[in-house]
Amino acid sequence: MTRSALEIVRSILADPKNLEHVRSLVTPDVTYVSLSHDDPDLRRIMPWCGTSQGPEAIVRTFVDVGHYWKVVDFRIESELDDGENAAIFGRFTYESVVLSQTVTSPFAMLCKASGGVCHFLQFMEDSFATAKSFRRGGSWTIASDPDGNEIEV
Repeated sequence: MTRSALEIVRSILADPKNLEHVRSLVTPDVTYVSLSHDDPDLRRIMPWCGTSQGPEAIVRTFVDVGHYWKVVDFRIESELDDGENAAIFGRFTYESVVLSQTVTSPFAMLCKASGGVCHFLQFMEDSFATAKSFRRGGSWTIASDPDGNEIEV
């Protein structure tokens, strides 16, 4: 029986740092999008961000995340599946290794599969919140309000 996209993404999350395991669930050229298609500034903060190919990119992300943060909690709250496409929604709590700052973020994962293997995987989170867990000091002046109000973050 062919695995559904939901079964594949659940299985990846069960052992995401094991290259042979992940390799058995994805195509050799799987596209993996982590947080952003291409954001050079975000990649400077979290080097795994962006679009990559291959199972090694997926494993490297989970290994690197475990190096930068302690995973305090990771839970799936909702799942959608139509066989070839699956989405998982949840939340996680991380504690940054260097500064011991804790952050809780929602997350979403999209898995596209055919023939029982994943060919596209995307992971999204509140990257503003997670990046702030590395913030040692300084502030930003944010000018997002069209009426001219600015805030300091």
